[in-house]
Amino acid sequence: MMNVDLKTRTKGFAIRIIKLYADLPKSTEAQILGKQLLRSGTSVGAHYREGMRARSDAEFISKIEGGLQELEESVYWMELLIESDVIDEYSLSELIKEADELTAILITCVKKVKDRKEAKK
Repeated sequence: MMNVDLKTRTKGFAIRIIKLYADLPKSTEAQILGKQLLRSGTSVGAHYREGMRARSDAEFISKIEGGLQELEESVYWMELLIESDVIDEYSLSELIKEADELTAILITCVKKVKDRKEAKK
């Protein structure tokens, strides 16, 4: 059941990022930061889906950790959008919260697989 939920959540995160990008001001800095966020924010779900199709624990861990890197990068770009006064913090607070929650979930997924691998030794 968690797979469906995470599949839905990561895709929902990507859709919200796409809509945010579409609503950004057309200034050069907003568009450059927005494109970076668009790239990282939409790839989280792709990494998750790749991880679900992994052929080994090592491949799963690699794909999910890639998704974690993209989440961290997404938060970074959102922070820059806020701190450079392109968008107000309130507008991004829910999206940053979702990124933090997805990060916590994916870290737990990776930890469980690593613990299971360690227990097999």
